[in-house]
Amino acid sequence: MTHPVFDRPEVLRVLFHPRRDDGIIPKGVYSVAVKVESGVRVRGRLYPAAPDAPAILYYHGNGEIAAEYYEIANLYNQLGITLLVMDYRGYGSSDGTPTASTLLTDAVKVFDAVDSIFDLYGLNPQRLYVMGRSLGSAPAIEIAHYAGKRLAGAIIESGIANGWALLKRLGVEVDEEADENNDGVGNALKIKNITIPTLIIHGQEDNLIPVSQGIVLHRFCAAPDKRLVLIPGAGHNDLMVVGAVQYFEAIQKFIFS
Repeated sequence: MTHPVFDRPEVLRVLFHPRRDDGIIPKGVYSVAVKVESGVRVRGRLYPAAPDAPAILYYHGNGEIAAEYYEIANLYNQLGITLLVMDYRGYGSSDGTPTASTLLTDAVKVFDAVDSIFDLYGLNPQRLYVMGRSLGSAPAIEIAHYAGKRLAGAIIESGIANGWALLKRLGVEVDEEADENNDGVGNALKIKNITIPTLIIHGQEDNLIPVSQGIVLHRFCAAPDKRLVLIPGAGHNDLMVVGAVQYFEAIQKFIFS
């Protein structure tokens, strides 16, 4: 779980930047919904490849929404990968208001519902992976920690190892400090128990979540098969553009070899 500080109003204001989608769903894309509590559903977009193609359950950054992933999802589809991008509470068409705590608890409920989502649309992925970018690293690592070998692997892009350092970079001063058992969001602690294959991708010039945090996650990860891909010249929000070839080659190799 996250530290209670991360649910304080002054933290939530900088941690989450929810936006609504326009409700337009392109042909071949499906809107999905998962009930996470009474009267609250989180929603996302399913971008299918072949019915038996491997699938990624994907969690995006704090200023993004699932509907924006249409073009990116096409790149995954071209590799033969189905992408299920989930929004957080208050994002896209999801109900409610986002908090750090529900970010994690909702993710577990989505994972528990993912088979029924695929069944609904005639999909039977041969393998399922979880992936999280930036803030999305927290729900992705939570799912990997919870699901274990029910997943084929985990992919962490620009992930958080020290939540306190992130808050300071976002301009929030807190008294607590990270230690071995308290990194704020729980990523560094939980990844010590993750043994499924893990791929960590990080931009070497990331000024928001420094590359050192990706290196820490890789070092702490307990997986015998763990891979670290550092993209030269890439920052936090241009990683996929600056390092497109290296980025997708790493993902393709991780999933198909």
